[in-house]
Amino acid sequence: MAEKLNLNDEDDVVTPWSVESKNQTGIDYDKIILKFGSSKIDDVLLERFEKLTGKKPHRWLRRGIFFSHRDMHRALNLYEQGKPFYLYTGRGPSSDVMHIGHLIPFTFCKWLQDVFDVPLVIQLTDDEKTIWKNLKIEDAIKLSYENSKDIIACGFDINKTFVFSNLEHIGCNPAFYQNMIRIQKSITFNQIKGIFGFGDSDPVGKIAFPPTQAAPALSSTFPFIFKNEKVQCLIPCAIDQDPYFRMTRDVAPKIGFPKPALLHSTFFPALQGSKTKMSASDNNSAIFLTDTSNQIKNKINRHAFSGGQADMAEHRRLGGNCDIDTSFQWLRFFLEDDEQLEQIRKDYTSGEMLTGDLKKIIINLLQVIVAEHQEKRKLVTDDIIKAFMEPRDLGFIPFKK
Repeated sequence: MAEKLNLNDEDDVVTPWSVESKNQTGIDYDKIILKFGSSKIDDVLLERFEKLTGKKPHRWLRRGIFFSHRDMHRALNLYEQGKPFYLYTGRGPSSDVMHIGHLIPFTFCKWLQDVFDVPLVIQLTDDEKTIWKNLKIEDAIKLSYENSKDIIACGFDINKTFVFSNLEHIGCNPAFYQNMIRIQKSITFNQIKGIFGFGDSDPVGKIAFPPTQAAPALSSTFPFIFKNEKVQCLIPCAIDQDPYFRMTRDVAPKIGFPKPALLHSTFFPALQGSKTKMSASDNNSAIFLTDTSNQIKNKINRHAFSGGQADMAEHRRLGGNCDIDTSFQWLRFFLEDDEQLEQIRKDYTSGEMLTGDLKKIIINLLQVIVAEHQEKRKLVTDDIIKAFMEPRDLGFIPFKK
């Protein structure tokens, strides 16, 4: 929702455009679940996931980084019955450089695509950024193409993945525009204002945009993929995008489609701590996918918020606080080994491990991750981008009733 979450005396702000907390440990996600009316991803869901797929849940599921859902059991029911569903995620290209936090939904979608062997559509909302950031249309499209290189470098199966720029694709796809109109007819101006908090002085394009983000959750938006079948959609996204899809879930049954299911992630913390998420607009809050190994080292050493004590003696005596330490929080995202992560937590909490030692671990890990990504990105040619953006059949096979 656009309004603040009323969290006792300490208000957290969670909107599609702003995330802030006054608490050093960051947003209270349990209260978000209550406020937004979603469901917690619990052990029952994870056990069912592993039983049906034969795959160990992703570390982000195991560690509560993807913490909330809407109707994930419905998606699992379909998988159990041999019926299809598809994935949908997106990116608002506001700069030509993405940071490591931007990789979260795409890395997770890549994993889900591999586990379930399903189609994926990736929306580049360059139209949104044209309106919100006051970009020229031509510049926004260029940013879409630059961001698509980083997205494609995540390793998606080209035979099952469609990437598209709103500014280029919608005008060539009548079904997309027709679904936008169906959604627009089903929502009042007051509902849009109530959900997103738009004011009378906002550009009318902001008010009209939410149906554009909603339309890919309806399978008939992509007749070249789904052949006009009404297929369930699953959307992995950060929790700040939930207002768009609460709206979509209200509208979808009215126009004859299943409600999209969702998986919600927590926010990737800024270098300065968990009070806000990492931002591409603040160079010192983020590790960018273009950063060199030396830049990564310097940024973390200089700017990463520490949960350690004022001096070594105090740290050895009292230990560190992993709940507020940026380096440890980032390890929760990127270190695969659960046992190693737990040992680091114990050593840092006891004071046996110093802040410098902890920073060294995350520096080494991110240097490898970013360098590998840069090598993969170099392989993404203009022809490869064109192939991913070509409207085409993705091998979808309707369920035979």
